[in-house]
Amino acid sequence: MAPKLAPKLAIEIENEGQFRTTNSAAAAARPAPQPRKKQTKLTMAISPSSIFNAFDEFINTFIDPPLRPSVDPRYVLSGNFAPVNELSPTECQILEGHLPPCLDGAYIRNGPNPQFLPRGPYHLFDGDGMIHSIKISQGKATFCSRYVKTYKYGVECETGCAVLPNIFSGFNGLAACAARGAVSAARVLTGEYNPSNGIGLANTSLALFGGTLYALGESDLPYVVKVAQDGDIITLGRHDFDGKLVMSMTAHPKTDPDTGETFGFRYGPAPPFLTFFRFDVHGRKQPDVPIFSMTSPSFVHDFAITKNYAIFPEMQIGMKLTDIGSGPPLGADRSKVPRLGVIPRYAKDETEMKWFDVPGFNNIHAINAWDENGGDTIVMVAPNVLSVEHSLERMDLVHSLIEKVKIDLKTGTVSRHPLSTRNLVFAVINPAYVGKKNNFRLNPSPNRRV
Repeated sequence: MAPKLAPKLAIEIENEGQFRTTNSAAAAARPAPQPRKKQTKLTMAISPSSIFNAFDEFINTFIDPPLRPSVDPRYVLSGNFAPVNELSPTECQILEGHLPPCLDGAYIRNGPNPQFLPRGPYHLFDGDGMIHSIKISQGKATFCSRYVKTYKYGVECETGCAVLPNIFSGFNGLAACAARGAVSAARVLTGEYNPSNGIGLANTSLALFGGTLYALGESDLPYVVKVAQDGDIITLGRHDFDGKLVMSMTAHPKTDPDTGETFGFRYGPAPPFLTFFRFDVHGRKQPDVPIFSMTSPSFVHDFAITKNYAIFPEMQIGMKLTDIGSGPPLGADRSKVPRLGVIPRYAKDETEMKWFDVPGFNNIHAINAWDENGGDTIVMVAPNVLSVEHSLERMDLVHSLIEKVKIDLKTGTVSRHPLSTRNLVFAVINPAYVGKKNNFRLNPSPNRRV
């Protein structure tokens, strides 16, 4: 006797999308169904972007989650550093006093502000650039906040999520480096992101030279921005100065207030590790001056100029190309001796470049510099980062004191004199004194300034 087969349960999908269950034995006794004129098929489209996002989620959850407070978005993006939304031009309410009608201009600043909450490790420097502006005109003040519309911002805004990993915090460890690098490469190969259009954030500073306002970040070309009559902030686009500026540019160019010229540089992971250049008074870029005497990839974030020279720091923070995968791409080398490089402002090559060892002097930013003794002596005022190993990872532990450094170009002697032991990382002066001797005053209050 043949074994009795258990009835099978079938599910049919009707044209109207309704579900009907049938018993296979009962269905056999029924007349054969008439052929349907139209039958609906269920299909599911899976985009490459959703696959990449799933991999990102896996990496951020299991391979490299934000375990340390220094890279935990919940810690980093809190309090004063919490992200804010864009704000269209909004007139400010005057609570006390009045604005003189003669005031006509704008106060503008930019900074990092991620458009999407990070899903993995995050560093404060990795946020999308947002510009805040207060335009004052005709006795009124108008406030506005807008993202710099970089290529990266546009792609991620259209995609609805972050596409590129964070540079400062996304490559910490071999597994994280390999995993995030593979996903990023896949996004490029599938055409989701084209790095030739830029990877920068334009989140570090703003510079006005040659009659144009630029939003800057040292990992990309400048972005031209402007403040409209109604106070709105408009991004006009990425600018390469007629093809004469390639790859990137410093976020801290220096403009001579007398000549109107602007001096800048770029640094990178391949020789020449440092390249010096300038723009004329009309903003036209002049030829590059490659500096091959910098023999390793160093973190050169800022520099200084005098009437005759440009001064570049080579400190203990550098790019760890030989240790890729073992930690962040930037790190401190305490065995390295910091030094300062001096080159004439109008040098056509680096033959006149001179380097001076300055042990223990690590300056990320420069305040100002000037010439003395007929140009035979250079004086530079800058913060010296004492805890350099924390400067990119635990910024809350960084302490910088202000020093005056003198370089005797004839004898090669370098002397240093502390001006203040108060913690000050980034200071500015009246731009009319850039490259000129300026006075400094120590405020007797606890929050001293130079």
